[in-house]
Order: sequence, then structure tokens, then C-alpha cells
Amino acid sequence: MKKIILVICVMFGFASGASAQQGGLSLKSHSALIMDAQRGNILFHKNPDNVMPIASITKLMTAIVVLDAQLPLDEKIVIEAADIDIIKNTRSRLRVGGSLTRQELLRLALMSSENRAAAALGRSYPGGISAFVAAMNRKAFELGMGNSYFVDSTGLNSANVSTARDLAKMVNAAYDYDVIREFSTTAAHEVAFTDDDRSLQFVNTNHLVRSSSWDIGISKTGFLSEAGRCLVMQANITGKQIIIVLLDSWGKNSRIGDANRIRKWMEIGFTRKVRG
Repeated sequence: MKKIILVICVMFGFASGASAQQGGLSLKSHSALIMDAQRGNILFHKNPDNVMPIASITKLMTAIVVLDAQLPLDEKIVIEAADIDIIKNTRSRLRVGGSLTRQELLRLALMSSENRAAAALGRSYPGGISAFVAAMNRKAFELGMGNSYFVDSTGLNSANVSTARDLAKMVNAAYDYDVIREFSTTAAHEVAFTDDDRSLQFVNTNHLVRSSSWDIGISKTGFLSEAGRCLVMQANITGKQIIIVLLDSWGKNSRIGDANRIRKWMEIGFTRKVRG
């Protein structure tokens, strides 16, 4: 009987998530949270309330605000000089003067983290970027994200901050949007530019969406030198809808490694039967 109790504690004692090592799970991300989306139970956490820059994870909130406004997705938006990144000087294959529908911009912002696409979405919002940012922060308040603050639609500004606990709430809310689920998990997409008769292939920044071993419902990556490498996902693991938040992973592949470690940990912990 004592052996049974001990095994159960090892398997399920991580529900409190008090330690990075608890339940045998060790992650390289500075901050992390794993949540059962259906029940709202936090299965594991590590520094979940540290306020940190979130880089392009910001684009999930950008998509939510655009869709909440019910702006026409087939409306064409011209890329302007104002959409050029002057903070980090990142490159873009979206040329100034070219135009894409709001739907295409949303897809590129979510799947390939296209900064000019996200900038154009914020700029073309009624009232401009200032009204858009205000709407982002209102939505954060509405979702109970009390430790989050947004300043732009791209995430290029390191003043876009949140916590792993808050981001789990945002991912959970984002899952209610069919468009976000579809676009954020699109593996690859070709965009035709009618303005200059050319087309370009874009790929998802999270290669796990192309893996047959993963069933991912929402995905978004992020990277800034100030934020490290970040990843948020909603995935079906062992028949459960699991939200994963990983912030400030050190090393180029650490966030992917952490995601795989989490899946393995879930599969072992939740499928192994206790034997007497």
C-alpha cells in the first residue's frame, strides 16, 4: 500500500508545480507553465509570475484584437514605410507599396511572425496604432491578464511584457477563434502578390506543426535578445488539451527541447498505470 501511495505522489505531485524538478520534469526555459485547458488545472509551473518581455507572442493578442473588431478580412491593406521595423531593423519580404488582404496579413503574422504584416494590422485599425494598443490592453484586462502590458502590434518593443500565467489565459482565449487556430498552425503558405506578379513561400516558425507526432491547436513563437526564445502552444497530449508556455529559453533549440520533454513527461505520467 505504501508503494502505491509513493508512486501516485511521484506521478501526480507535480500538480502544484512548485518546483522545476518536481515530478521529474526539468526545463531549460526560465519561466514555464503547463495547464489542462479543459479543467483549468495548472500541472506544472516554474517562475510563472515573473514579468518578462514576450517578443512575438504579442502577435496572438494582435490577432485577437483584429478579429474582435470584425474588420473585413478581404480588405486590401497597403504596406507603408511606417510598417518598417526601426527598433530591431529586422528584414521583411513584404515590400513597401505592395498590398495584401487583412486575412493574408493575419496568416503571415501568426504563422511566420511577419513583423510588417503585424505592423500593418495595427496601423490599419480604426483610430490607428494608438487605438489598437489601447484595445490590446483592454482585452488583456478583460482576460484577467493583470501583469501584462502591450505597446505595439509586433512585439519588437521589449516593453511588451507578460507572465507565463497570463499568457496561458491568452492562449486559452485565442483557441476560441477558428482563424487563429488555423493560421497559427499552417505549416507553409504561398502568397501571391498581384501588384508585381510574384509569389513567395512562407513557413511556420515552429517546425513542430509539421511533425506527425504532435497534434497542435495553437502555436506562436517569439524571439528578442531581451526576451530569449519563447513558445506558446495548445496541443492535444494523451487526449487532454494542454496549454504550454515557455519563456526565455536559452539556446536555439531549447524551447523545442522543452516542449518535447513536456510531452514525454505527460505521456509517462498520465498513461502509466499504478501497480500494487
